[in-house]
Amino acid sequence: MNSADLGRRVGVPSTALFTDQYELTMVQAALKAGTADRHSVFEAFTRRLPEGRRYGVVAGTGRLLDAVENFHFDDEMLTFLRERNVVDGPTLAWLADFRFSGDIWGYPEGEVYFPGSPILRVEGSFAECVLLETVILSILNHDSAIAAAASRMSVAAGGRGLIEMGARRTHELSAVASARAAYVGGFDTTSDLAAGFRYNIPTVGTSAHAFTLLHDSERDAFRAQVDSLGRGTTLLVDTYDVAEAVRTAVEVAGTELGAVRIDSGDLLLVAHRVRHQLDELGATGTKIVVTSDLDEYAIASLAAAPVNAYGVGTQLVTGSGQPTCSMVYKLVARAVSADPAEPLQPVAKKSLGAKSSMGGRKWAARRLDEYGVAEAEVIGTGPVPDGLAGQQLLAELVRGGEVVAREPLDAARERHIAARQGLPMSAMQLSKGEPVIPTEYV
Repeated sequence: MNSADLGRRVGVPSTALFTDQYELTMVQAALKAGTADRHSVFEAFTRRLPEGRRYGVVAGTGRLLDAVENFHFDDEMLTFLRERNVVDGPTLAWLADFRFSGDIWGYPEGEVYFPGSPILRVEGSFAECVLLETVILSILNHDSAIAAAASRMSVAAGGRGLIEMGARRTHELSAVASARAAYVGGFDTTSDLAAGFRYNIPTVGTSAHAFTLLHDSERDAFRAQVDSLGRGTTLLVDTYDVAEAVRTAVEVAGTELGAVRIDSGDLLLVAHRVRHQLDELGATGTKIVVTSDLDEYAIASLAAAPVNAYGVGTQLVTGSGQPTCSMVYKLVARAVSADPAEPLQPVAKKSLGAKSSMGGRKWAARRLDEYGVAEAEVIGTGPVPDGLAGQQLLAELVRGGEVVAREPLDAARERHIAARQGLPMSAMQLSKGEPVIPTEYV
């Protein structure tokens, strides 16, 4: 394992201002009231999955651990808070010394989740836990949405290659996070070099239509690319006439041409025609890559096409219509003092409608049927039943403020594949439906 496998964390800036102002004003008021140090438990969960989705995917955990580790207030930040009168002097003094010293447990990255799943449990003083709310939700809501979309696209692709190429369709920092989450969800490569650099994700890319238009002829463009990148490159063949471009591509690169890319038109029809033409020209090993505003439904519709890989951009980095998971971060238990040995009292919001929640520090386990397939997400606050002890889902991530669960990104990717395979087969359906297993509270 090398440093790149764990993500390049050198020079990561403080994440302390990736927060909402009311987190700091709550700390100020709690410090004044003498309740800031009360031992508390917060949990991140979602009350429902996005409409029609059958399972969720936990992603962003590795980024979250970096964010917690780098959550501290430097002099410039404290000056900003002082000049804006965001908090008072005693609170500024408290923030100046802040480092998270509590414990965090959570579903491992790549695991699937369901309504009510305690995806993350943060435990410590009220003040230190409440400060992390916004940055935790920012990361989990975004990355899990992208990973869920990627997972659905991975199912639709049926083992064919998937290329993440959405960097031009979102914020530059979001693009890096999206590429990472897509890799967890099943994508193979990314076009984004920052994501490759930071997270060691394989990167790919050759040329756009502009490169063809730059040259005096399509043949000149293909020749320049092959001379530079070799015969195994991917040539873009839909700038002008596809059939003529395919013929020229094979003439220039020979039958060793790596792949051709199609970015427009009726992809199903064109892919069949291109495959037939390549085979007739003797380029039987040349692959076909298709792009052009794909989503999981478009990918599924191309299952019968002779396509080897799909490039996906806009729909992936926007969660394929579901750009957030609607996760919330709620106080579920607290004590009357800072003593961790003090009994915790369950607390919960009791709103009208669908916003009420269940109090108490929770455990979660996935009950399996006789064939080893998941049949229920079981959540409780008391003793774990003997039959579920070996199926518990929460893993220790941070102990006493120290990260204890860093892992290579490939581990999360492999975990997701295994978790998805452990679900009922109906989880793989792209049609809208209810969560594939129920959530039971005990």
